[in-house]
Amino acid sequence: MKKRQRVAVVAAVAVLLCGGVALAVWRGAADGPWTAGNASAAAADHSGSKPGDKPGGMPGRKPGEKPEALLEFLPRELVQPARAPMPERLEFSGPLVAPATAVLRAKGAGTLLALQVAEGDRVLAGQVVGRIDLADQASRAVERDAGVEVARTALAQAERMHASNAGLAAQQFISAVALDNSRAAVETARAQLAAAQASLQTTRLGLRDATLSAPIAGIVARRHVLPGEKVAPEQAVLTLVDLSMLELAGNVGTHLVSRLLPGMPVQVSVEGSEQPVAGRIARIAPAAEAGTRSIAVTISLANPRRCAAVAAGAAERLAACSESFRAGQYALASVLLPDTQPRLTVPLTAIALSGGQDHVWLIADGALARRPVTLGRRDEAGGRVEVLEGVQDRATLLAVRFDNLREGAKAQVVAARAAAVASGSAPAPAALR
Repeated sequence: MKKRQRVAVVAAVAVLLCGGVALAVWRGAADGPWTAGNASAAAADHSGSKPGDKPGGMPGRKPGEKPEALLEFLPRELVQPARAPMPERLEFSGPLVAPATAVLRAKGAGTLLALQVAEGDRVLAGQVVGRIDLADQASRAVERDAGVEVARTALAQAERMHASNAGLAAQQFISAVALDNSRAAVETARAQLAAAQASLQTTRLGLRDATLSAPIAGIVARRHVLPGEKVAPEQAVLTLVDLSMLELAGNVGTHLVSRLLPGMPVQVSVEGSEQPVAGRIARIAPAAEAGTRSIAVTISLANPRRCAAVAAGAAERLAACSESFRAGQYALASVLLPDTQPRLTVPLTAIALSGGQDHVWLIADGALARRPVTLGRRDEAGGRVEVLEGVQDRATLLAVRFDNLREGAKAQVVAARAAAVASGSAPAPAALR
């Protein structure tokens, strides 16, 4: 039994040895002929070194590792700083107001009989808009008219008496003192008649004020009373606004107001309107407001009417027209302040932000370099920004932003044709993908 077990073990070892030899022969056929190089590689495997190691035991590039890519940029992707003036844009905002605003007030006490207009209606200057019942004023006018007649009769009586006294004095039937008294009575009666006539005229003017007329042409902004209510003298009845001209009042710092002048053009953007409208600086306050160190600047702008196409009479065409803007709308005024000093500027697209620090990428000595910069004025409309520190005039900057840039990476500028040929035969650099 033990002899049979030993024979089985020997047979198994022989099978394993034959399988190893066959595997070695198959690997040799797959790897190619057995050459000196294969031998040296095998020796290297036994010595602990790797086939890709450089002579002297220095390790080389790892298997599968790509060589460092050379970044290529087109001329249109690069830019140099340029010196140019940078006009500064000053902006301030506020609500629009209508400077031509009038309040129609009652001139006498009475009852409001009628009011023919409502809020939003358009009126003309002098147009009758309502009437007040001034019964007390009318009765007072009748009374004072009678007073005028009494004064006129008294004057006539005094004049007749004076004429008679003058005849008697000529015949020396009365003294000179009596003649002077009669003359004074005539003057007194004449003065009383003038006073009565003035009082009557005043009362008649009050009766004329019973008719309410619009003081200006405009739109009814508010009705303060309703027909049937009692009104007192100088009580507000209507508020009228003329929207043909609007104003925008804003505050400007004292360090900038000296660069503003009345008449300067201004672009005003009104909420709800897609296109800005042209305005001008109308007034600049003479002093700064206490506690704010700012000065009020007033902008005026025209408010043209827009009319709907209505094939009807003149009154309907008037009602179909409306101003573009309304008082109270929020608006933003923008003033372009000129600049005569040339400044170092770059495109806004060349500026990147990382970690709260603005920086640019430039090509220096065939490699990428990252430079932090300090910025100044911005021109959003022109797409440029002023650089105070960080770059020089002749620096070559990346004009557009790229991802995965690494400082120190090799870079070069290629022509457009060469780049097109290269792009057809080789993949683009990693930074440009």
